[in-house]
Amino acid sequence: GKHRTVIPCLGHFKEEYEKVSKLYMNNKIRTTRYTLLNFLPRNLFEQFHRVANLYFLFLAVLNWVPLVEAFQKEITMLPLIGVLTVIAVKDGLEDYSRYKMDKQINNLVTKVYSR
Repeated sequence: GKHRTVIPCLGHFKEEYEKVSKLYMNNKIRTTRYTLLNFLPRNLFEQFHRVANLYFLFLAVLNWVPLVEAFQKEITMLPLIGVLTVIAVKDGLEDYSRYKMDKQINNLVTKVYSR
């Protein structure tokens, strides 16, 4: 059979492509977990599903109660903030590398079988 090459960068045929492509489903690959808008809330939500992080949050909150206060309030929050920050940076970098890989895959030149 014949083979056609489909190129994602359409140049001056972009308007025609957009009219026709609205009739079809999008086949872009997206493996990222986050967007810029949902990164912070979603990452914190995921991190506080870890028992250790909940424990350190509990200790930090408990230390704000004057009757129980064992250390300075700010000092007890430092380990939790440090761990949350390191994990968030790691998750962000991993997600960004997935985004770059998705972009590379979504812009590959593809051969299409045509009868």
